[in-house]
Amino acid sequence: MTIAAVNSAMQRYIDEDILSCVSSMVLKGTEIVHESYLGFSDLESQSPVQPDSIFRIASNTKIVTSVALMMLYEQSRFELDDPVAKFLPEFSDMWVLNADAKSSEDCAPAKNPILIRHLLSHSAGLSYGFIEPESIIDQCYNSASLGGLSPRDSNLEDFVQAVAKLPLAFEPGSGWRYSVATDVCARLIEVLSDLPADGFMRKMLLDPLGMEDTDFFVPESKRSRLLSLYAPVDFFDPMASGLNKYEGNAADQASDQPPKFISGGGGLYSTLPDYAEFIRMIVNGGHWQGRHYLKPETLQLMRTNQLAADVGVNFPFWEMPGTVFGLGFALKTQPAEGESSLAVDEYHWGGLMGTHSWMAPAANLTGLCFTQRMPGFWHPFSHEFQKLVYAAAERGL
Repeated sequence: MTIAAVNSAMQRYIDEDILSCVSSMVLKGTEIVHESYLGFSDLESQSPVQPDSIFRIASNTKIVTSVALMMLYEQSRFELDDPVAKFLPEFSDMWVLNADAKSSEDCAPAKNPILIRHLLSHSAGLSYGFIEPESIIDQCYNSASLGGLSPRDSNLEDFVQAVAKLPLAFEPGSGWRYSVATDVCARLIEVLSDLPADGFMRKMLLDPLGMEDTDFFVPESKRSRLLSLYAPVDFFDPMASGLNKYEGNAADQASDQPPKFISGGGGLYSTLPDYAEFIRMIVNGGHWQGRHYLKPETLQLMRTNQLAADVGVNFPFWEMPGTVFGLGFALKTQPAEGESSLAVDEYHWGGLMGTHSWMAPAANLTGLCFTQRMPGFWHPFSHEFQKLVYAAAERGL
C-alpha cells in the first residue's frame, strides 16, 4: 500500500456522491509528504477545491482554544486544579442532576467544584443540547436556548453566565460528556488575558503562525473561497449516495463582521495549509519557525489522560473504544479493530462538519483530512484515510 492509495480511496467518496471534496495532508515529523485537493468547493458550479479554500472547522477550533488557554497556564495565570469559580464566580454553588432525575428540578448541590482541568477534558458535567436531545440535561440546555448549533446573539460573558445557571449532568470529574466547556475556556481566556478571546488567539497564535485565512468570520473579500456545506440525503446511512446543500444555521455564520459570540468550541474558519501550520507547531514540541508557543512538557501534559478511572470518551451514536481525554485532545489507548499498532498514543479531534486531525507520536506521523459534510465527524472516509496512511507508514512512508 502506498500513499497514492489515499487519493484513489478519497476520490471514490466524491465519485459516489458521498462527499463533495477531500483536502488532505500527511506529515512525517513536520515535513509534508502528502498534500492533495480533490473534488469541488461547490457541486453546482463544479468549481474545484483549492489550497486556499476555506473550511468551517467546527470542533477543530477546540484544539486551538485549548492551546491558547495553556499558553496562559505557562504564564502562571492559573493552575489546572483551580476552581473555575475563582475566575468565573457564576460557577460557584453548582447543582447536579440526580441519577434518576425526571426533571431539571431533580438535583442536589454539587459536592465538588468544577476545576479548570475538568473544562479542558470535558469532565465538568456540562453538556451541549444536541447530542442526546431527549435527555434531561440536554432538555435543560435547549429550554434555555443554549443547545444546538445556531449562531448566538449573546456574547461569551452572557452565554457562560446562562450556562452556569443550569444543573450539571454529573459530579465534576466523575464522567465524560461532550459539551460547551471549551466555550467556557474561551471566556476564561478573556478574563485571564484582559483581551477578547479572538483577539488573544490572533495575537498569540494565528498571526505569529501566519494563519492569515483563519478567523471566526469570513469577510466579503474571501467569501468566494468559502466551501459549500452539504448534508447527506440519508442522515442515518453515512455511505448512502446523494448530497443536498446544507442551509441550516451552522452554514450561515459567514459574515462581514466578527460575530458577537466567539465560539471557542466551534467557531473558526480555516484552510488546510493554515491549520497545518498550527499542527506542525504542536508536533514540533511547541516551537515553530523560531518562535516559542508552548513547552514540550506542557504539550505532554495535554496528551495525558485526565479522566477518572474506568471513564472513557463515548457518544450515543459514535463508538470510540479505547479512547480517553487529555487537555483538549482525545487520546487513543489502543488501536481500533483492524488498525495499526502505530495508532497507540495517538491524540486527535475533529469537527462535526468533516474536518479531522490526528497526531501519532509512535510513527512520527500526522494526518489532516478535511471535507464539508454535515454531519461529517467520525465518518468512514476519515477512518479509511487514517488506515491507509498507517498502512503506508508500516511500509516505509
